Amino acid sequence: MGVQFQHDLSSPEGLRDLDQYLSSRAFISGYVPLLCMACMGIINMGLMHVIDFLSGWVYFRYQASRDDLAVFVKIHSVPAEFQSLSRWYNHILELLGAKFGAPGVGVHIESGDASCPSETVAPQTPAAEADSEAAAPAEAEEDDDDLDLFAEETEEEKAASEKREAEKKASGKPKVAGKSSIVLDIKPWDDETDMTKLEECVRAVQMPGLHWGASKLVTVVAGIKKLQIMMTIEDDLVSIDNLIEDFLTSEPNNEYIQSCDIVAFNKI
Repeated sequence: MGVQFQHDLSSPEGLRDLDQYLSSRAFISGYVPLLCMACMGIINMGLMHVIDFLSGWVYFRYQASRDDLAVFVKIHSVPAEFQSLSRWYNHILELLGAKFGAPGVGVHIESGDASCPSETVAPQTPAAEADSEAAAPAEAEEDDDDLDLFAEETEEEKAASEKREAEKKASGKPKVAGKSSIVLDIKPWDDETDMTKLEECVRAVQMPGLHWGASKLVTVVAGIKKLQIMMTIEDDLVSIDNLIEDFLTSEPNNEYIQSCDIVAFNKI
């Protein structure tokens, strides 16, 4: 049999009845009895011994059900004087968003208005839940039909767009070009490569946004050295990959340069 409340739960009388009801309960309904396996070994013990033994055990696992949700939506606010009701209300509030595990037994709630019949909230069956889920995509599709992605811009939207563009131009703030500091390792073919000529080939590569810096020769193995050189580029004007593939390691520079490796790459 379902739980019944005789008063409108939004009225003081209904809240008082609900507070009294919850004073000895964790939820409106929804408890699952658990078999205590330890009891199997104490069947022949005396009653007092059984009570002492089981004083620390919990016989029922309580959990929220749809009955709690049905009552929760009927309550607009909880006065502080109803402590049990406040405890339950805050607990259900924390559980919202999670799936209620117990199916519930249904709740009968008096409306408190003679012109309005009483309402019975029954547990939703799996079939009804499936129907609700099937109807949801159809409703979402109807909402999408109201949205026209290709509608023409209104006069107000055009004016607002033009105003924003004018404000950007009026600000007169120059765009700050991004720059990067790079260190390259440039390796020769062998120990007979003229490193002076190699560096001349590297520095001969010039383009807007490219600035060569300090350099030094670093020993790789006995008799073979590589050129380590710093450079600064403007990111919008120079592509480091394009610089290496199309200029440094291509003809005629590939006569001296075997390969180029990026040692460091930092944004400025």
